[in-house]
Amino acid sequence: MIKSQDSQNLYCKNLSVGYTNNGNKKIILEDINLSLKKGNFISLVGINGSGKSTLLRTLAGLQKALEGEVYLDKRKITAIDPVQRSKTLSLVLTNQQISKNLTVLELVALGRQPYTNWLGTLTDSDKEHILEAIRATELENFKNTSCFELSDGQFQRALIARALAQNTEIILLDEPTTHLDLHHKASIFLLLKKIAHTHNKLILSTTHDIEFVLSLCDQMIVIKGKTCITDTPDNLIQSGVFENLFPDNTIGFNTQSKQFFIR
Repeated sequence: MIKSQDSQNLYCKNLSVGYTNNGNKKIILEDINLSLKKGNFISLVGINGSGKSTLLRTLAGLQKALEGEVYLDKRKITAIDPVQRSKTLSLVLTNQQISKNLTVLELVALGRQPYTNWLGTLTDSDKEHILEAIRATELENFKNTSCFELSDGQFQRALIARALAQNTEIILLDEPTTHLDLHHKASIFLLLKKIAHTHNKLILSTTHDIEFVLSLCDQMIVIKGKTCITDTPDNLIQSGVFENLFPDNTIGFNTQSKQFFIR
């Protein structure tokens, strides 16, 4: 197994996220305090429009915080050079514009861009990381396959493999199971949990598939109103967080079966 670089944690203090339009701030979430550590598979959940993607993008340094700070270890994320940041944190977005004419091997090799010289020459070490990422995502039989020939589940694995090849301590994913069937959803979540534990990564993923991750993730970040509640799934269940997660009281939650139901 390839060892990661120096230990990094992702945390934020008094964070507010949202947008600025003509000088006016639109705050979506506020007063967020998170401390996320490597070796954990963490799910970020909430209803549609609650701000999951906005928070994830802010934590990744792609979007400026309205208030507060995001830190990688002890450094403000905004003070870290983008190339150096890309050696610490990788991001898998649902609607990334990627040519599907690339083979799986070529796509995964893109994860080594932060480390290659201006010619993009791959060293033996780069190739080792690429092949290890392909093995970790069980794509060995598809490495020479064009991405347009892959199923949605296989292509999602290839995107995760590219993030693994980037060899970052932190991997952030935005809805990695969108458009996947039940089998492939379960497969992706099991893979993320395995990677977090086996490779000692911090993996944070937004998802709508709450029932799946309740039994898999180590921690959950639940968006309620304009803030977040963070704890283990069992503690969140016992505290009743999920019973009134959805508006209009139309969806209930059974704490014994860990399933939602229509009231």
